[in-house]
Amino acid sequence: MSKNFDAIIIGTGQAGPTLAKRLSNANMSVAVIERHLFGGTCVNTGCIPTKAMVASAYAAHLARRARDFGVVIDGDVRIDMKNVKARKDAISERSRSGVEKMLRGLPRCDVYTGHARLQSAREVTVGDQVLTADRIFLNVGGRASVPSMPGIDQVPFLTNTSMMEIDTAPPHLIIVGGSYVGLEFGQMFRRFGSEVTIVEMGPRLVQREDPEISSAIQDFLNSEGINLRLNARCIRLGGRAGAVLAHVDCQDGSPAVEGTHLLLAVGRQPNTDDLGLDAAGVSRDERGYIVVNDRLETSVPGIWALGDCNGKGAFTHTAYNDYEIVAANLLDGEARGVSDRIQAYALYTDPPLGRVGMTETEAQRSGRTILVGKRPMSRVGRAIEKGETTGLMKVVVDASSREILGAAVLGTGGDEVIHCVLDTMYAKGPYTVLQRAMHVHPTVAELIPTILQELAPPASNSGLP
Repeated sequence: MSKNFDAIIIGTGQAGPTLAKRLSNANMSVAVIERHLFGGTCVNTGCIPTKAMVASAYAAHLARRARDFGVVIDGDVRIDMKNVKARKDAISERSRSGVEKMLRGLPRCDVYTGHARLQSAREVTVGDQVLTADRIFLNVGGRASVPSMPGIDQVPFLTNTSMMEIDTAPPHLIIVGGSYVGLEFGQMFRRFGSEVTIVEMGPRLVQREDPEISSAIQDFLNSEGINLRLNARCIRLGGRAGAVLAHVDCQDGSPAVEGTHLLLAVGRQPNTDDLGLDAAGVSRDERGYIVVNDRLETSVPGIWALGDCNGKGAFTHTAYNDYEIVAANLLDGEARGVSDRIQAYALYTDPPLGRVGMTETEAQRSGRTILVGKRPMSRVGRAIEKGETTGLMKVVVDASSREILGAAVLGTGGDEVIHCVLDTMYAKGPYTVLQRAMHVHPTVAELIPTILQELAPPASNSGLP
């Protein structure tokens, strides 16, 4: 026996619950299906719990630096990892239960728990139930990738998900992967007292960023005693629980690293391999991501894909923007698309990195004649006052059109400051609009107009037109 709805939403990550609320408010009947934890990656194993732990790690770091600020703390700074985990769990639980309560309280909305599979382009099974609808929205998220490196099947390892469950600081944490997830966990657990070694196959950390950003990040991680092994061309794993051995073919350092725990932080993959997409005729690309158009419609009319599973962004904010795009086109009569948005994200190390648009490297490769403005955080009054002068600020503009092409703020408050630039880019204003803005003193953001008054061609640029 089947039950018919106006819409079916599979998954309760950032896009699904809000879409369910909009559809319900539009007098549509909605079925929402969640197989495990309400709220998706962000609420349970991503943004919310990790940033809660980053906050605990920052508190420990600041306590150790108390004398720098004229504050005396008698005795050693100790970490109670069980309480760190309990705080993190409580914060996640509040968000998770809030999402579930909201969904179960919506009118015209039925919530199902279980694994959903597409039986056809209009039918979804959950256990022994068959649900039908003319509109199906896939919001199934992603998970950590497990690479097929030699020895991976012979050693215990952690991912970002299982890392959230430990309540002790590993004596020596080996992290494979020198990008966002690996660096956040690496710095966090170093501040919790672990010895940390980060192994990266590339020549530098976070390689999508400009080299000077990567170098600055490497410098402050090194200053905290984090071991970095770059150019690890071949990684082989061995050992047993409590004694993990990573054989690395690096240009520098010993050929092996021995630790107690291993974290794999080498990317993500979509949760699309057990959805029954073939039965519905929904196309995927070679990496398993659901193929969508600019309005997030799949190859099958009446089926949309939102969030991490569509390969259009791996962030909570891009998933929420996916919801906004779908709702605008479907309910508001507006024409919105993925192509409207500007790339923006943050790396939550301390200091954080806020990034929008193109890097300087990307802008130069585009063939544009560019101007670049830079300032080290050591010349930012607010950073000096806070005793957090690590990092730099950089803005890249098109010399001909005066368009802001991108920016990076690696420094205290960088994840917030970057929105000054992002908002100007969305407004399609020339850089002179932001250059002439009067910002509040003392802040980090007040230096953006100053930077834009000091623009100059990069050394490799051929000059102004």
